[in-house]
Amino acid sequence: MMRSLYIAKTGMESSQFRLDVISNNLANVGTKGFKRSNAVFEDLMYQTLREPGSRLQTGEELPTGLHIGLGSAATATTRVHTQGGLSTTDNVFDLAVNGRGFFKVTTPDGETAYTRNGQFQRGSTGRLETAEGYPLQPEITVPDGTGFQVAADGTVSYIPAGDTTRVDAGQLELADFINSAGLESLGGNLYRETTASGAPIAGTGGLLGFGAIKSGFLEESNVNVAEELVGMIQAQRAYEMNSRAIKTSDEMLQRLTQL
Repeated sequence: MMRSLYIAKTGMESSQFRLDVISNNLANVGTKGFKRSNAVFEDLMYQTLREPGSRLQTGEELPTGLHIGLGSAATATTRVHTQGGLSTTDNVFDLAVNGRGFFKVTTPDGETAYTRNGQFQRGSTGRLETAEGYPLQPEITVPDGTGFQVAADGTVSYIPAGDTTRVDAGQLELADFINSAGLESLGGNLYRETTASGAPIAGTGGLLGFGAIKSGFLEESNVNVAEELVGMIQAQRAYEMNSRAIKTSDEMLQRLTQL
């Protein structure tokens, strides 16, 4: 009976962990470019009381064994990099990737980070950067002018002040990974490559399988609120059932002490 107490404890911890993941998804339902996470669980080791194929004293071979599981535990969280919905904005430098690909930015420590959040703006020098001030990679500076445009392939152009000829300011580069679920989440809508994700694959918007860049659009979170609420109910019920198993085990132990 003591074994059931510890098994139910692992079940309660697993349910709590799943609820933590769901809560984070729901908290970021309005975060641009956010990708929801799934909790992954595994069963723990088993106590083998009798091996399959064991022989009885009569010489007969048993077709099954006798194993007792010791509960469950969280083993991973996986990012689901499915496309989020696109919403329109009035800012030409609000960008969304309609398909595969990540924008590349440079962090203050000089490292390259990747994001699906395309809320870019011009800094004091005209440089395109994130809300935190991280510049796009490669850096693109758009001087004063009119007629700002970002093409589907990422070409940024404008018409200089006092001129009528359109000038290219630079071109956005995208990156993708063989295993995007293996990226490390840094917070701030940023990811970093790992050995699990593989090396980044450079590309251009709309070419060779990369998504087209949509100017004046932002990608919404891919969190499905109804699905998350269903998962929350399941986690709650699993937690309640495991707590009930602990209570039942306690009542059985109490009965034994009264004998």
